[in-house]
Amino acid sequence: MDPRPPNLLLLLSSLLHLAQCDGTQPSYIIDSIGLTILPGNTVLSGTAVTLRCQVSISHDNIPNLTHTFELTWDNNPIHSANTAEDSIEYHLNPARAADSGSYQCRVKVKEKSKTSYEQYLNVAGLQTPILHLNSTTHYESDEFLATCSAPEEKGSFVFRFYQRFRTRPPQKLKQLPSKWNSAEITLVLRDVGDSILYCEYEIYLTSGAKHSNSSNEIPVLVKALFIAPIMNVLPSDEIFEGDIVDVVCKVVDPPKNVEVEVFLIKDRTILKKGNVALSHRFRVQEGDSGELVCKAERGSAQKETYKNIIVKELFSKPRLIVTPTVIFEGDVFTLTCSSSIYYPDRINNNSMQFTISKDNSTSIESDTYEAVAAADKNGNYTCEVRITSSARVFVKESPKLTVTAKVPVSKPKLSVVGGTLVLGKPFQLLCHSDRGTLPITYTLYKPNKQTSPEVRVVSQPGEQAVFSCSAIHTRSDLNSFLCHAKNGQNKGPETESGQQLQRSTNIIEPVSKPALTVQPNTREISEGQPMVLVCSLQRGSPPFSFSWHHSGREEALYSNTSKKMEESYTINDVQREDGGEYYCVSTNSANETKHSHRVRIRVTLAGWKKGLIAFFCIVLIIILILAFIFKKCLRQFKRRRTCELSVKSASTKVERLSLTQAEVIEVANATPGMMGKSIWSEPVSGSDSDDLNSVTAAEPQYADVQTRQADPNRAEPVKEGTNTVYSEVRNSTQGVPVQAEAQGSMECPQANNDSSPHGDAGHHGDDVGHGDDVGHGDDVGHGGDANQCDPSVIDEHIVEINNGTDIGE
Repeated sequence: MDPRPPNLLLLLSSLLHLAQCDGTQPSYIIDSIGLTILPGNTVLSGTAVTLRCQVSISHDNIPNLTHTFELTWDNNPIHSANTAEDSIEYHLNPARAADSGSYQCRVKVKEKSKTSYEQYLNVAGLQTPILHLNSTTHYESDEFLATCSAPEEKGSFVFRFYQRFRTRPPQKLKQLPSKWNSAEITLVLRDVGDSILYCEYEIYLTSGAKHSNSSNEIPVLVKALFIAPIMNVLPSDEIFEGDIVDVVCKVVDPPKNVEVEVFLIKDRTILKKGNVALSHRFRVQEGDSGELVCKAERGSAQKETYKNIIVKELFSKPRLIVTPTVIFEGDVFTLTCSSSIYYPDRINNNSMQFTISKDNSTSIESDTYEAVAAADKNGNYTCEVRITSSARVFVKESPKLTVTAKVPVSKPKLSVVGGTLVLGKPFQLLCHSDRGTLPITYTLYKPNKQTSPEVRVVSQPGEQAVFSCSAIHTRSDLNSFLCHAKNGQNKGPETESGQQLQRSTNIIEPVSKPALTVQPNTREISEGQPMVLVCSLQRGSPPFSFSWHHSGREEALYSNTSKKMEESYTINDVQREDGGEYYCVSTNSANETKHSHRVRIRVTLAGWKKGLIAFFCIVLIIILILAFIFKKCLRQFKRRRTCELSVKSASTKVERLSLTQAEVIEVANATPGMMGKSIWSEPVSGSDSDDLNSVTAAEPQYADVQTRQADPNRAEPVKEGTNTVYSEVRNSTQGVPVQAEAQGSMECPQANNDSSPHGDAGHHGDDVGHGDDVGHGDDVGHGGDANQCDPSVIDEHIVEINNGTDIGE
């Protein structure tokens, strides 16, 4: 048979298995979870309760699916299980009140989980407690054990024990908290008779506290304990110190089989102890008076009886006194010891012996002691009295008496607190004595008689008598202070005046207001000169701090410290910026800063600068005067030169004349009396000799004459706009220019003020033109001196008038 078919089947099977493995993961879902409480959610205490948790899951045939169950009570886990089953059960048998609460079931399957709804279980009722006593019959005050338990309950308990009488309401004996379900306690019953004991408990749950019923009742019998003792004291009538006293303490007819102890006690001290009965003998002293206690004890039960005894003293305890009561070193003091006898019939007065001792070492057999107080006499003194009576010796000692002689106060010393006094400021005075027993009373008298003296009492070491004083202004005021020191009523005070304060105190007088002076003593200082600012004081304690300030500067100009009351600051080379207000500031160790008055300084120019300015001013004035003279002479020269040129016969050049149209018309229309007037001017170019001596052919030349609007204030016959007018001027053979269209004689200008009523008004400068060649008023308006030019000798003159220039009036 061919083996291939089986191999083929095996291959197909493997492929099918791989296909299943490569498919999707198994699918499942938790449908629901149910929690059931059986037999119900509310049951009685002691009932068996079953908690059943069941889960429902849908899946795609997952084999051996495992469930993880978890039960919780009030969110606290109480049970868990891993099982393939779809349900679990948890039993509470029996269920108690502590099991009440909310229950919940949680199921986890692989990575998914789900929780059921909460179910509340209420267990009603508590177990009845059980009381147990270790004994039911007791003597009064006997101790016994009581146990209260609820063995089937659980939780946090509080147990209470009660006693009930037939005729009285129940009385709570004890209360005891416990974490367990039972409590044991020791009880003591003191009321004699029959009674009933029972117990209860309270348990605390999350829902609140629950109370149990009462336990079983147990009758208890408390029997009386007859162990009251009796006490006898002999002798019982009068007891004197030194007598022997017998004391008997016993219990009469004690209970059988009961152990009783008897104690004799005085002032909480056990004098003796015995069983059932005891006796005690002792010799009494003066301090044995008091109460005796006889006490019988059985267990915790006690009975006692009391007896008061009075011991009479035969003589008093000695008393030691010192006189005087206040002792100072050097005083004589006396110690006296005394004692009183109360029963002379029992004690002989002559048998008393006194001894005075100091510090239990030095003894003097006498009832008095006299000495001079000193340091070696200080100490503790005692007095002892000894009496012999009826073969018995009585010794008594006085309390200790401490004798300390006071040290007289020494002469006080006055000092300023801090050692420095600033006049004008409050200060403190210290009055102190180097020696003297405290307390010491210090009294300070001040200079002001109207002020009552101040008192300071120094009673503790380290205290000081410090007095606050108002300000004084002179050193001599210190002499008026007076200090008294006293530490005894019968001794006069020691005194000290303030005179020594001037020697022992650093007295600082604040500086006065400084005065600022200037050297040289003037408020105006020339540049370059030195200036000394002197700051001086009238009073104050050195050293002094001086500083000089300028009102225009923040920082001080200079500062120094000196023991002198006057210091200076010098500015060697005063400049203009040094002008302004100056002041000085002074202070000393009193820390009171004082400012001087302000001094204003004015800085003027240096003398050489003033002389230089004056020199330049004088030179300038001279130059102006010379210029004026030169200019005036130059004018005269020009006018004279002009007149000389006008009479020469040399031919002149045809020059260009520029006139306004209104002036040309004015000249043309001039009256016959005005035709002879003209304006003179210097030639425009060339030397005067060449222009006058050259002979030129008579050929016409033209000049542009600019016309302008006539002045409305002038009486012009024609007022037209400015136009260019060409006028032909010819030179005659005699050298006299000839006007082509209008002939007229030219005259030498006159310097008559009559012809120019306005003077130089309307003209700018000395000439009419823009240069010196053409006048602006002096040559035309006013002319010059009438004698400088003779018009009868001059025939004609050619004047060039610049554009926009008037030809006089």
